[in-house]
Amino acid sequence: VQLVESGGGLVQAGGSLRLSCAASGGTFSSRAMGWFRRAPGKEREFVAVINYSGGRIYYADSVKGRFTISRDDAKNTVYLQMLSLQPEDTAVYYCAARTGPTATTLNKDYNYWGQGTQVTVSS
Repeated sequence: VQLVESGGGLVQAGGSLRLSCAASGGTFSSRAMGWFRRAPGKEREFVAVINYSGGRIYYADSVKGRFTISRDDAKNTVYLQMLSLQPEDTAVYYCAARTGPTATTLNKDYNYWGQGTQVTVSS
């Protein structure tokens, strides 16, 4: 399974970005997918995850109400729409895939990772 993120960049505080993660290999529609991020000097943390059907979604408290995760199984792609971005959202954002269908919030439960895309929010 290969995951390729895109859509990162530099944005001013209050702005928005949409990240995309294109998956290849394996059966995308049977996998839970997630977005995680690593800020400078910090460990990688959970941002948002979605189960195989899209019926279960979880968000970190820090992004709830501002970020939306979604998936398009026809395109083998998962998205992260980010609104009202703040400087504390600055991080490398990683797409992740599980072997199984259930969404979890733990890094260790995800078997495949993308290379990451940088999101920088200026104040």
